[in-house]
Amino acid sequence: MPPASSLPAVSAPPSREIALVWFRRDLRDYDHAALYHALKSARRVFCVFVFDRDILDPLPRQDRRVEFLHGSIGELAGALRARGGGLIVRHGRPHEEIPRLAVALGAGTVFANRDYEPAAITRDELVAQALAESGVAFRATKDQAVFDGDEVLTQGGAPFSVFTPYKNAWLKRLAAPGGDFYLRPYPTEGAAFGTLAAPPADLDQPLPSLADLGFAPTNLADLKVLPGMAGARARLADFLPRLARYKALRDFPGVKGVSYLSVHLRFGTLSIRELAGLAWRDGSEGAQAWLNELIWRDFYFMILARHPRVVGACFRPEYDALAWDEGPDADERFAAWCAGRTGYPLVDAAQRQLNQTGYMHNRLRMVSASFLTKDLGIDWRRGEAYFAEQLIDFDLAANNGGWQWAASTGCDAQPYFRIFNPVTQSEKFDPEGHFIRRYVPELATVPAKYLHAPWTMGPLVQEACEVKIGRDYPAPVVDHASARETTLARFAAVKGAAAE
Repeated sequence: MPPASSLPAVSAPPSREIALVWFRRDLRDYDHAALYHALKSARRVFCVFVFDRDILDPLPRQDRRVEFLHGSIGELAGALRARGGGLIVRHGRPHEEIPRLAVALGAGTVFANRDYEPAAITRDELVAQALAESGVAFRATKDQAVFDGDEVLTQGGAPFSVFTPYKNAWLKRLAAPGGDFYLRPYPTEGAAFGTLAAPPADLDQPLPSLADLGFAPTNLADLKVLPGMAGARARLADFLPRLARYKALRDFPGVKGVSYLSVHLRFGTLSIRELAGLAWRDGSEGAQAWLNELIWRDFYFMILARHPRVVGACFRPEYDALAWDEGPDADERFAAWCAGRTGYPLVDAAQRQLNQTGYMHNRLRMVSASFLTKDLGIDWRRGEAYFAEQLIDFDLAANNGGWQWAASTGCDAQPYFRIFNPVTQSEKFDPEGHFIRRYVPELATVPAKYLHAPWTMGPLVQEACEVKIGRDYPAPVVDHASARETTLARFAAVKGAAAE
């Protein structure tokens, strides 16, 4: 962080009549906590977004997340401009850009919505310290979770580490008298509010292009993934007629059963309060199952905020001693998993969906993670990092929580002795093979009875459908039954050592 002497001099004392709202993963102009509080406390409110070099510089030069983010920022800037304001955009490091801009505007307070990731918390502390050196306050508000902090605790006043009792307490709090307060929107328009201020001419700069940021376009448009609030509205409108059937359809990747809203939740192009409210009021079985998934999101935010060590370590410390497979053979199997060439069709289809689209169906995230950790014996951190590179909806809390759940190292995890069988998962959740045939087209001619385990085809069947195992499609990289025994022994060794 630059010393105070390197920050711009304050030409006039910070004004309580001027506020600055720093947008991050909350890219909308409605139901926005930080914007609401700024407009309630100041007469003139400026808005800023910083393309953070510390986040962007390490990324590959083609990244769907960056393209989605860029499109969402452009839409947000237009929406704020239509309301008489605008969006100041910078490309730099927030602990330098935000204090510099706040001083130049004479802002008394910078408002932002809270982030739960350890790196983001450190970033905000640096920004707050630099602002304080110039006499500017920093205020972080809750926006991306329904409940956070100490709002949902055990009866003993401790944070939860198991989901079901957390969910019950979450729902109880919402059902209590006045509980619907937590689902009420934060209005950003009204007679009693301040006004959005257009950026001063000397601080206003055009939105940098993707090329200006050092990135190239991806296949986002071909995938029909629309960024911004408009994209979120379209996705939500498409999902609501299917909401009642969500529970029945959500586990089948070959049908349109899930909401596909995860990327919009990740970047805040719609409001979690709006979605939770819709599910809460609907009351159907499907809506309640969907609400359950939104509660998982709050749960993993809480776990990350309370236990930041999970970013690189097991939630259950005893499992840091697990002896994962390493070396050239493990590296080969990991590469086969990444590429969707394991010989297990559902796993391969899942990985290819991820690589081609930046998205993976939630059921398949569990199947794929279980396969990497329990069948291939590879450290969950390697799979987590690969998902983080590929997923357009990548969220550290959910990604980490999901991987540790599948690897049996996390809070409320899948018990280590329950190991997904990739063949039976395939038979159960893609019985007709529609999903597999879409993403593993080399198996398109394989008869349904062999599709989930194509290595069981005899030579004559392989010849008839022109799919030779080992040539046109790989043989399994591992035998599931043998791998299961190895995994049980791996965990038993750790549990045995812990008991001594």
